[in-house]
Amino acid sequence: MPEIRPARRRSTTRGVPGARRFAALCGAAALALPMLVTAAAPAAAAGPTAVVSMGDSYVSGEAGRWDGNSDTASGGRDGTDRAWTGSGYDPARVYGSTYTSGCDRSDSAEVRSASGVAQTQINLACSGATSANVFRAANGGQSFKGEAPQADQLAAVAAQNTVKLITLSVGGNDLGFGDVISTCVQDYEIWWSYCHDDQQAAVDAKMDAAMAGVGKAVDEVRAVMSAAGYTSSSYRLVLQSYPSPIPRSSENRYPESGWSRTNTGGCPFWNLDADWARDSLVPQISDRLAAVAAAKGVQFLDLRDLLQGREVCSTATRLATPGTPPSATTSEWARFLDMGTTTQGALQESFHPNHYAQLALGRCLTLLNAQPTGNWSCRNTPGRDAAGTYLTAR
Repeated sequence: MPEIRPARRRSTTRGVPGARRFAALCGAAALALPMLVTAAAPAAAAGPTAVVSMGDSYVSGEAGRWDGNSDTASGGRDGTDRAWTGSGYDPARVYGSTYTSGCDRSDSAEVRSASGVAQTQINLACSGATSANVFRAANGGQSFKGEAPQADQLAAVAAQNTVKLITLSVGGNDLGFGDVISTCVQDYEIWWSYCHDDQQAAVDAKMDAAMAGVGKAVDEVRAVMSAAGYTSSSYRLVLQSYPSPIPRSSENRYPESGWSRTNTGGCPFWNLDADWARDSLVPQISDRLAAVAAAKGVQFLDLRDLLQGREVCSTATRLATPGTPPSATTSEWARFLDMGTTTQGALQESFHPNHYAQLALGRCLTLLNAQPTGNWSCRNTPGRDAAGTYLTAR
């Protein structure tokens, strides 16, 4: 299918945040004027248009510090470490003040990399967040890493800006995705056993509750926007899924035996576990998220294949070396698991889309913005950088 490129953004009309306050002040006299009030220019319309991201690490920008991967543990790590200052490391150059809290909102996160969507880009997502961290506090929402629930933060954003698009990535932490990865790595490194059978059971046991949480998160966003005076047609809400950070076994450049997947590649998984993760677990999660989107009447962005051929240890990619700098066309687009004696960066960055992938995610969002309806899958073009990212109808 030919690449879908951004079209002229369609204008929409949103409700009036101050309408209810006006009615309360004017009393019964205002009852005769609701249509006139709604038709008037919204008070908040003077604020800039905004695109907002909410949810967890896959949209906050976790791992945006890295341009590909390198086994070189010192200096600029062969040009892969964007936090290198020339004499030390300053992750705040990438994550700003959110590096201290661990939310890790990178300068290249999806919402920041997208172009032409809105005048202002606002990232409310936080690495490690669950659905409960999105809900309003008044409806069971929980603060996280020193911040109020994301829906409550959205209320302030919606009052000060004209929100046009909200993208939501959540559910992975409700399913214990980090625990799944940790178990699979330990089964490769320590126990010499497979993880896919018991971890599939663990995911299945959590799936219904996790998807209910995602559905409630969508409802919470809708409720906040409605309370701020927005109509459902005045902004768009997109639920997105997750890409696979590791390849299927047939596309792994390192042999299953020996320690190269650990000591060199940073992808310590057995073949059967890798195949399960790539071709069963990630599609299962994507399909269930798509079902939530359909039930809630929001758009869905399927990212399961975004990193195809760009995963950690993929045969189509390579590590950066002292003589071969990183490149968006040849380097991996996901952060590897650093199992060396000297840790590069933070462990929580492992198996997340890196800087190159986040530029691609921004391209996905740019392209989706030109598609006001429908559900879409986003993929990359082999041998090209983020500009080769394209959409296909799902």
